[in-house]
Order: sequence, then structure tokens, then C-alpha cells
Amino acid sequence: MSHENRQFRLAARPVGLPKASDWEYVKTPARPPEEGEVLIAVEYLSLDPAMRGWMNEGKSYIPPVKLGEVMRALGVGKIIESRAEGFASGDYVSAATGIQSFATLKVKELTKIDPKLAPLPVYLNILGMTGMTAYFGLLDVGEPKEGETVVVSGAAGAVGATVGQIAKIKGCRVVGIAGGPEKCAFLVNELGFDAAVDYKAGDLRKPLKEACPNGIDVYFDNVGGEILDTCLALITLHARIVICGAISQYNNTTPVKGPANYLSLLVNRARMQGMVVFDYADRYGLAAREMAGWMAHGKLKGKEDIVEGLETFPETLLKLFSGDNFGKLILKVA
Repeated sequence: MSHENRQFRLAARPVGLPKASDWEYVKTPARPPEEGEVLIAVEYLSLDPAMRGWMNEGKSYIPPVKLGEVMRALGVGKIIESRAEGFASGDYVSAATGIQSFATLKVKELTKIDPKLAPLPVYLNILGMTGMTAYFGLLDVGEPKEGETVVVSGAAGAVGATVGQIAKIKGCRVVGIAGGPEKCAFLVNELGFDAAVDYKAGDLRKPLKEACPNGIDVYFDNVGGEILDTCLALITLHARIVICGAISQYNNTTPVKGPANYLSLLVNRARMQGMVVFDYADRYGLAAREMAGWMAHGKLKGKEDIVEGLETFPETLLKLFSGDNFGKLILKVA
């Protein structure tokens, strides 16, 4: 039985924000699986700020998506045909499926998931790459200690919200930076942050300094730009800065703006280190088990922002860069 596969392929390298003409929407028969492969009906897709970097040509931690290729993305779905040992029709898996309604993949690219343990979208949030990024970025790179002050930018986003909650579990004082009063209230009232600062409300430095009277011991950066500079001015001796992302810079048509305040690292003998989640792949299972335990005990909550319809992909992706998404942005394929 043949299945019609709907795909979004990269048609042009975006300049600034991706636009409709940067994509080609294609309908094509799904490729039947060969020996050692499975055919997956994709149900949910993860939309992430990192996708913007994958569209650019040039050296990075992962090769760019080639022109004419299906856009890279993580997804979860159900196997509908299997020619691989250990995987059967009806099994659910997560994988780098791409932005398409069907994916034909080799076994080594799949991770089995159990929809009885958690709803499928959770495997693209806390129990997926998003949660892994928060877990390893904070604990391995940030090295928070009980009683320290942890500040996270993009705090109402998927990674930031998880970082803040893990920092609370570890006994830290947690301050989130987010856009708008609704997101700030959510961080404090729903997720248990000690304080939240609205970067859209004007000068950030004064309210951030008030929220961090003893300075910033760990800063988890998802946005870069001026917010990074503001936080660097408030770091303590031997502070750790985790560079996870720089969403404020991804769509620049001019060169990326680096930190002007970097001498604060020298004065405070601080450390600023980048992190890429793929470096921790051999420990994903361990992290997922620990975070699933925290979720079961009500210590860790996820929020998913689910948009329906694969066809909405080009405009839905832009929600990441306008701050319109609230929680982990996920596309429901059907």
C-alpha cells in the first residue's frame, strides 16, 4: 500500500527570518522500507531555534541541511511497516524524521518510546532533546551548588523552563528572564521560580540586580545579545556561564554581536562554555530516567505549545523568533 508523503524541503538559504519562498512543499510517495528499515507515520514534530542555524551554509557542530533536502527536525510517530528485527508495526519511536508526514529510517536512528508512560509530545520536550539540553547544560556545564543563584534567559521557552526547575530541585535560588507579564507570572506561580524579570519592560539591569542581590553564580544563556551583556555585569567570583543558544542573533543580516562585557569573566575568574546536547548521547537514558522520576513526583512540569497541521510549518516556525510560543513548540502533523 502506497502512502502520500507531504514534505517541506529547503529551497533557499534564508537571509534574516525564513520566508515562504525558502521552502518547497512537495507531495511524493513514501519510500517503502528496505531490509533493516521501518516506515514511520510521523505524528508530532519538534520546532527548535537551532533549526535556523541548520539552514545556513558553513561549518557548525552539525552539517547544514542541503538545498533540496527535507528540512531536518526531530519527530515522534508510529511504525506502520517494519523490515527490521526488534521493531514491529504499532511500535512508537522518536527519531530525526524531518519535516514530513512519513519517514523511512534505519534501526540505528530510532529510539523506542512508550506512549503509556507519557503523552507523545512529552518525548519532544522534557523526555527528548529539549530536556537533555537543559539537564546536561545546567548540571554538567553550569555545575550549580545548593544556595547559589541561577539565572536563565528565554526562561518560558522549553529549555529555559526545564533548566529553572532542575535548578530549584538542586536547591538553588532561580531567576528567569522572559518576555511579558504572563510568562513571568507563569514562571513564579506555576514553575516555582523565585523571581522573574520581564525584558520587554524597559531597562533590564535594575530589576535583575534587585532579583539577584548576591549576584549571579550560574547564567544559562539562550538568547545572547544585550541580555548576555547585562548578566555578565552581575556575575560573582568563579561564576559559570552556559552558552546554549543565542536566539536574538540567529536571524541577523549583520555579523553576530559578541559580548561587550566579556572582561567581567577576567575580573571574576569566571568561565563561559558552550554546550551541544549531542555530546552527551551516551547518558540520555540516565537523564530521562531521573527526569521522569521528578515528573512523577510533581517536581518537574512541561508545557507544550502544539500547533496543528504540517502545512502551517513555515509560519509556525516563526513563532520561535517572535516570542509568540509559550512552552515547547510542537507541530501536530495530521
